[in-house]
Amino acid sequence: MLDLNINNETSRLRAVVLGSAINNGPTPLIQDAYDPKSLEHILAGTYPLESAMVLEMEAFNQVFKKYGVTVFRPQLIENYNQIFVRDIGFVIGDIFIKSNILPDRERELDAIQYIIDQIDPKKVVRPPEKAHIEGGDVMLWNDYVFIGTYKGSDYSEYITARTNAEGVQYIKDLFPDKIVKEFDLVKSKIEARDNALHLDCCFQPVGKTKGIIYKRGFREEADYMFLVHLFGKENLFHITRKEMYNMNCNVFSIDTNIVVSEKKFKRLNTWLRENGFVVEKIPYAELAKQEGLLRCSTLPLLRE
Repeated sequence: MLDLNINNETSRLRAVVLGSAINNGPTPLIQDAYDPKSLEHILAGTYPLESAMVLEMEAFNQVFKKYGVTVFRPQLIENYNQIFVRDIGFVIGDIFIKSNILPDRERELDAIQYIIDQIDPKKVVRPPEKAHIEGGDVMLWNDYVFIGTYKGSDYSEYITARTNAEGVQYIKDLFPDKIVKEFDLVKSKIEARDNALHLDCCFQPVGKTKGIIYKRGFREEADYMFLVHLFGKENLFHITRKEMYNMNCNVFSIDTNIVVSEKKFKRLNTWLRENGFVVEKIPYAELAKQEGLLRCSTLPLLRE
């Protein structure tokens, strides 16, 4: 039986699902792009090559090996993107929640079913069909569950809006002892620099008291201020529009003092080191072209 325990983003990691870029399929057609950043690179002819992404993901895998983390990988689906496992499921406490994802991506969930089969069936749940929620929008911070959403009346028109009010309510009902706080995020179908696809595109805690944040990713200043008051402005690293576009918020913590980061994030990596973090720098810039990065390609199962 596989034990689950996730209550924050930064405690010592023991088991994780890492996505896969093997047999990733051809460059998508323009009409099949899920997000504006992928579309931008499809149009420019700079969409990432499978060979480059496989190397980047293997670099991440080697960091997990270095720290003795048990790593699961999805079963292979030919010609299919299986990189961003964060979207398809997530753990809160000892409960595994299957996401209601875009229908085209249901097969990704099938590819990790062999892992889910190792979990106590009573600990595996799935929201009702109307409740949309993806793991990139769900962030645990001890007593808090932060959830990114989009409250615009045009929600249904946005392929970049992945978590709705029903999804937020489902988590509130499932975890009455948690403080569930939703954040209304800025969305764009056409400009990746103004699209917070998930909450982890514009905010993420690191360590025990710090966080990385992009102020303009929040539609309501009050949501941004909530985090400023909770963490303290001096503990938050504010990133720029370009840094948000390059996914600077989307790093990944192996422990309260160990952060895996993209090697080109010079300003962020300097700040992390100055604040006492061990920074494991790896290449992940090709993967970032699909509007996802390190957190997006992981699904943590067990932290201490």
